[in-house]
Amino acid sequence: MSNKFRPDVTIIIPVLNEAGYIERCLRSLMENTYTREKMEILVFDGGSRDNTREIVAGLAKEDSRIRLFDNPKKFIAPAFNEGIKISRGQVIIRFDGHAQASADFIERNVEVLEEHPDAWCVGGPVETISHNRIGSIIAAAMGCPAGIGNAAFRLGSYEGYTDTVMYGAYTKEGLLKVGPVDEFLIRTEDDDLHYRIRKAGGKFYLSHKIKSYYYSRSSLKKLWSQYFQYGYWRIPTIIKHGQLATVRQVVPVMFVLGWLVLIAGALFWQPAKYALAAYVGLYIMVLLAGAVMAIRKNGFAAGIATPIVFPILHFSYGLGSLAGIWCFVVRGGKGARKSSRVEITR
Repeated sequence: MSNKFRPDVTIIIPVLNEAGYIERCLRSLMENTYTREKMEILVFDGGSRDNTREIVAGLAKEDSRIRLFDNPKKFIAPAFNEGIKISRGQVIIRFDGHAQASADFIERNVEVLEEHPDAWCVGGPVETISHNRIGSIIAAAMGCPAGIGNAAFRLGSYEGYTDTVMYGAYTKEGLLKVGPVDEFLIRTEDDDLHYRIRKAGGKFYLSHKIKSYYYSRSSLKKLWSQYFQYGYWRIPTIIKHGQLATVRQVVPVMFVLGWLVLIAGALFWQPAKYALAAYVGLYIMVLLAGAVMAIRKNGFAAGIATPIVFPILHFSYGLGSLAGIWCFVVRGGKGARKSSRVEITR
């Protein structure tokens, strides 16, 4: 990194019930190599019912760079907006209580921003990790294209300009140009923000220099809820901008519709039974191919059980999208917030 300029960096972390993860998250940032006086960590608590606040408050006494704030609106977008408003940093990093940073995470983000002045936001591949057996299986599935598609920051196989990043380091100037994060969106608020950045001429850059780690959900039920919400809230984002959905977003919806149409048709029409059998066979082949990829990358123990996780990822996102179409397209958005209880992490 150039010695000419070392900007102030603000890390914004919205949290809710993160007692099991928040200390590891904050210590990974506290121990970063970036100049101590040039960084601050703003934690916004959305009303945790565990001892998240106590843990953060204790660490704040240990390190004055950490400050704890209430987030009465609970969700990510209002916390991010308030953090931007009170931040002193020229670079703003949106991080997660469910994640950990590499030792040079902040340093590398600033370095890549400096190397690519046309980028308004940079980030790196995010490695999914876990601390229990189920989480390890989920992590293996999420690191495989058969599980989550071709998201570059998940697969870690791409370096260069991209359309989005996870745990991005933004220029504050760029964030102020496009305006606040949309607080209506409980999920996919980052997709909306990133679309507006691209529309305003900003670019995103993904670099292998920047490394972080994300703890997968620890149960299949939590994973289902997480991806159902992603699919659900994707719909109002698409509607808002009148944009076409990407292939990665369309495939789960078409996949679920295919099942519904073929199952219904098989009840009344013999050829549909054959088509359904072929559909089942093809999907089993996809699951097995995904398992082979997961085994090669993560070992036999983790990879062998991934066919259990893949359908959860596929069906939850697809059904969530269909629920979103029903709510936001058919019903015009009535009851949207009431129908989605969410965690605050990604």
